[in-house]
Amino acid sequence: MRAAFYTEYGSADVLQVGELPDPVTGPDDVLVRVAAAGVNPVDWKVRQGYLQDAFPSHLPVVPGWDVAGTVEAVGPAVTDYAVGDRVLGYVRKDHVQHGTTAELVRAAVRHLAPLPDGVGFEVAGGIPLAGLTALQALEAVAVGEGDTVLVHAAAGGVGAFAVQLAVSRGARVLGTASEGNADFLRSLGAEPVTYGDGLQERVRDLLGGAPVTAAVDLVGGDAIADSFALVEDPSRVVTVTDGAQALAGGGRYVFVRPDSAQLGELARLVADGSLHVEVAGTYDLADVAEAHRRSETGHGRGKVVVTV
Repeated sequence: MRAAFYTEYGSADVLQVGELPDPVTGPDDVLVRVAAAGVNPVDWKVRQGYLQDAFPSHLPVVPGWDVAGTVEAVGPAVTDYAVGDRVLGYVRKDHVQHGTTAELVRAAVRHLAPLPDGVGFEVAGGIPLAGLTALQALEAVAVGEGDTVLVHAAAGGVGAFAVQLAVSRGARVLGTASEGNADFLRSLGAEPVTYGDGLQERVRDLLGGAPVTAAVDLVGGDAIADSFALVEDPSRVVTVTDGAQALAGGGRYVFVRPDSAQLGELARLVADGSLHVEVAGTYDLADVAEAHRRSETGHGRGKVVVTV
């Protein structure tokens, strides 16, 4: 199969595209022919060798955990899927090596969910990690009707999902972003707040004395401190960045996990128009290094997707 991979850690320059052996499908596995694979910050952090303690990796590495495509084959124990089914998946395994930026990927059933016909592969490739992260963060602090939620980095891949999902649950949402993303946040249902020094005062001025009841941090550092200062109940502050800082203050930490039911829920919301996926850019497999560089800038909104 044709795949993107690297044989050493380093910058995007180490990425190459070539032939690798096809994956072997085990009894509980589904073999997916990949149409699109999302690119997430964790992909280039692993590639640079930053996350060896968290994710043991084995060279050569095919990057990527997000996938959308069609079922090519199923193991003998699989009854949930059949050849030709459209699927999307968050294919995070215990060890990093056989990722999704390839023509074929092996996935356990628990990594996958059915993809409705109305959702294109490029859009679906941007759903799994970011969508699940947002949903699990909101559930960790029980966001619901009547809440006022502060979402940090609200215009990013995870943030845009968090804003929309919180709004759909009946919450008032304030989202931090640059001034250039203010209109985008409004289109998602959030009230934009410029990030940076003075954030707490800007939030309080906007709310006119009303409390922030929950906060979702996607940045770390000062954003976590600001969240604790603004939210009365520290257990309703959640981060996906710095668990030690959040837990020390009485908050919560979420490390996204595969969840087939939640992934299916997200896909259905996209299919019925309740959830918008902002695709920042699509790249051919041959241009995977450019896709990684785009993600590494950290300034774009929405998702970067590689088509295969």
